[in-house]
Amino acid sequence: MKHPSNREFFAYWDEARGGAAAPDRSRLGPEPVRHLLGDIFVLSYDPAAGYPFRVAGTRVCALLGRDVKGEGFSALFAGDSRHEIEDILGVVAEEMLATIAGITATAADGTLVHLELLLLPFNPRTNAPLSLTGLLAPLDGGHQTVDHFKLTSWRHVGHERKLFGPRALRKLAVARGFMVYEGLR
Repeated sequence: MKHPSNREFFAYWDEARGGAAAPDRSRLGPEPVRHLLGDIFVLSYDPAAGYPFRVAGTRVCALLGRDVKGEGFSALFAGDSRHEIEDILGVVAEEMLATIAGITATAADGTLVHLELLLLPFNPRTNAPLSLTGLLAPLDGGHQTVDHFKLTSWRHVGHERKLFGPRALRKLAVARGFMVYEGLR
């Protein structure tokens, strides 16, 4: 992670989760990261709606030039990057893997702005909608409004990916009847 805000928010999230794959939402309070709240957002896990913002900090809204509550997060991305970010959001929420991504965006004056995106899952709760949190910060300290996001790089951080996480097991549970799985013991 390049941006100090992302490192600090990840460390807070990592401490809150303890040994679990992800922390419960109730374990993350605003007080310890009050100075980061402007860059933090919460997304609903709703692929059909484009992963809408439930909450967006003031600096996130200023960076995008509007209040984005209720807007789809994936709609910020252009072209093939939209499909990639939707896949990444699915992995983060369903397999509970923290992810860091590099993004370029176009400023109002046409220049490229480099951003760093941190995506962190919450532990799912019974009868509660699935959601995830994150932090979006410009790497070059720019304060221009941006749009047309393009994903340039990404990687999972924090812990190793399991062979069969909750996402894969749910897909296997849908299958009925006799099935042969090659390579499993």
